[in-house]
Amino acid sequence: MLNHPDSLLHTILTWIDLGRLNPGDVIEEHSLVEEFGISRTPVREAFLQLEAMGLIKRLPRKGAVVFRPTLPEFLAILEVHSKLEGQAAGLAARRLSIAGAEALEAAVRACEAHVARHGDSDPDAYYQLNLQFHENVAMAAGNPFLTEMIKTNARKLLAYYRARYAYAGAIATSAREHRAIAELILSRDSAGAEAMMQRHVQFDQVTAMDLLAMLA
Repeated sequence: MLNHPDSLLHTILTWIDLGRLNPGDVIEEHSLVEEFGISRTPVREAFLQLEAMGLIKRLPRKGAVVFRPTLPEFLAILEVHSKLEGQAAGLAARRLSIAGAEALEAAVRACEAHVARHGDSDPDAYYQLNLQFHENVAMAAGNPFLTEMIKTNARKLLAYYRARYAYAGAIATSAREHRAIAELILSRDSAGAEAMMQRHVQFDQVTAMDLLAMLA
């Protein structure tokens, strides 16, 4: 049983991360109350926190809907997100520890192993490996406030990044870019790592339109 709003908040965030909740999905209050055997108070408190993070929009007397951006909103969020991810990569190149280097290499190898074993198949599994790579870069930056900003911002785009891996060749391209970014970080090339990470997480406008339409 969940009896604390933070526990429910963590559960809903995990559902977003795993794709159980996608943009436009309705989260009904009464369903959460029944599923977890809790009162409406922790549900509403969790909704308030999620709304403050920009991840949901509350509906009067119904529940909430997972944030689904318009094209201008998508591009604006992406612009900020690429800067944050780039900054993390740049800081990681300056601050990388021995343990951080080992974790980063392991994450890159896991992505490469997926490509070698599965090619374009099982994009959902690859996406979890992709998340691990980006988390390792953010952790190596050594700035917990930046890490939290990246996580919150990324959750507004997760479904679209996940959908992108359904495109032919996208997984292999991603793994190659992960290797290149890791090499720049390991070689302490802060400017190079920052620039390449920004390019890595960007979409062109046509791709953004396609992804928004795909998940509409």
